[in-house]
Amino acid sequence: MTFGAPRVAARVVGQMNFSYQMYEMALAALGPARAISNASRLVFANPFNPLTNTPFGKNIAAGAELFERMTRRYGKPAFGLQRTAVDGVPVTVREEVVWERPFCSLLHFVREGVKLRAPQPKLLIVAPMSGHYATLLRGTVEAFLPTHEVYITDWTNSRMVSLAAGGFDLDDYIVYLREMLGVLGPGAHTIGVCQPAVPLIAAVALMEAENHSDIPASMTLMGGPIDTRRSPTAVNLLAERRGVAWFRDNCLNVVPFPHAGFGRVVYPGFLQLSGFMAMNLDRHVNAHVDMFNHLVSGDGDSAEKHREFYDEYMAVMDLTAEYYMQTIETVFVEHSLPKGEMKHRGTAIDLKAIHRCALMTVEGENDDISGVGQTYAAQELCPNIPDELKVHYLQKDVGHYGVFNGSRFRALIAPRIVDFHANADAHARSQKSSRRKPARG
Repeated sequence: MTFGAPRVAARVVGQMNFSYQMYEMALAALGPARAISNASRLVFANPFNPLTNTPFGKNIAAGAELFERMTRRYGKPAFGLQRTAVDGVPVTVREEVVWERPFCSLLHFVREGVKLRAPQPKLLIVAPMSGHYATLLRGTVEAFLPTHEVYITDWTNSRMVSLAAGGFDLDDYIVYLREMLGVLGPGAHTIGVCQPAVPLIAAVALMEAENHSDIPASMTLMGGPIDTRRSPTAVNLLAERRGVAWFRDNCLNVVPFPHAGFGRVVYPGFLQLSGFMAMNLDRHVNAHVDMFNHLVSGDGDSAEKHREFYDEYMAVMDLTAEYYMQTIETVFVEHSLPKGEMKHRGTAIDLKAIHRCALMTVEGENDDISGVGQTYAAQELCPNIPDELKVHYLQKDVGHYGVFNGSRFRALIAPRIVDFHANADAHARSQKSSRRKPARG
């Protein structure tokens, strides 16, 4: 059973959950202090101020910046990918929206002036809808720009979607993916990072069962919760222990005025962020202490790296209540997909139907969000994919973030995915060629 928007809304409003309103009030109350702190930072960073280069001035400026950063509302970051190199030739990059719905846009990174002997494959990167913006995958996009026509799902902050646009749940997510694959056409490659692994493989299974013309050539599932019963992490154990009702009663809030989504019931991004921070609180505290010390010592490069990371990490978005609850129930509590019980609007999702779409699974040895084996489970649940179209890779010494970003991703994981795509395309061409050969009589 799933929890529809009206039922969830009635339950939340009935319990008078005002944490979102309190959060907004706290932000507003801290506004004057934040403004004074920012002004102090500017005063004590001014080269004409005689106190700027003194220990006192540096400490005031560093403390003021940290206070301002820790109490601000972080907006949606920009991808900022302006250039890449294709076949060694530098080209400019611009973003273009090629498909749009209330809760998502399909963003294409157009490489201007690219001249190729043969077209490069299309790649749909399905970004997680789990609290952070798609820009969290900036490094993932950047890694594939030289070799692919890259598209990414740019999810909309549910706080900014009017109630008039209706609801959005896991079933709608699957519909969105199918429509996007229709825009890209047959033979595209797909990558699902973390949470999208489940809706992506479900969408492909439905398309395979229908013998759809736009079935992708491959899907790469990275650190995804296909079967969270394997190597359960703290996140998985919490979901099972608490149960669906606890999340409904404690994690859902109503968007307050004056946001565009006023009245919509959501799982707020600030709650998701607080959960992430709590999992590694010591690390985040030490990182901010280190930033303070870098600012005082004048180590601008290290301080800038801190700013870049936390500008992204602290920028969070709300999720619709119906999507959040259906995902908790289907993926983390009921384990419907690996049990063969998952349905999409009444239609059973049969992973055995997948036989043409190649499958690659990627896991991180130290992943504390999706444990080792959870993504690999897809390999066993899709027995009708030919062995030559199935690849699994376990990256040593990386956590969840390192599966899709960072130096090991760029050097070790991304090249393997590129090779996997090339092999899938070569296999598809050989299959077409063999079908065209006339039978000998």
